[in-house]
Amino acid sequence: MSVTRGGSEVAAGALFDSSEIGYRGPTACAAAGITYRQLDYWARTGLVEPSVRAAHGSGSQRLYGFRDILVLKVVKRLLDTGISLQQIRAAVQHLRDHGTEDLAQVTLMSDGVSVYECTSPDEVVDLLAGGQGVFGIALGRVWQEVAGELAELPAVRAEDGLIAEGGADELAARRSARKTGLSGVATAR
Repeated sequence: MSVTRGGSEVAAGALFDSSEIGYRGPTACAAAGITYRQLDYWARTGLVEPSVRAAHGSGSQRLYGFRDILVLKVVKRLLDTGISLQQIRAAVQHLRDHGTEDLAQVTLMSDGVSVYECTSPDEVVDLLAGGQGVFGIALGRVWQEVAGELAELPAVRAEDGLIAEGGADELAARRSARKTGLSGVATAR
């Protein structure tokens, strides 16, 4: 899988698998479609914790990896469909036990009470035939959505907290400058 960023293709592995690159809380919220309050609560209760850098006291910032943001978006979708937080916690634990590559092949199905994992079209059909599935979330599709959203948002290097090279392309830098009224300011490359 590859993602286009700034007119050039970047391999998804290079973009998302680096433990040295993360996304700050507001960026993770924007990509996952959640509020900062939800993000903070879920981090404090251990539902979805940042894998790149945890908060270390007042003033420190959490850094979330791609996989964290993928799980945040899945949690949001499950909540929106009425799944209980207890069932979501069980589903998130199950997702944690899978590798990143496995997640793109998974469809989560639910009957509104339980969450089921399907890894093939046949499993989806079998679940529906048994009357258990009401709705599904294809994680591969969520993966693509998160990848597209993060390609437009700034990434941060874990060691120094600076915007990562390639974390914000020229177009994103221009948009940011226009929003803050700093047009004409050159960005260092």
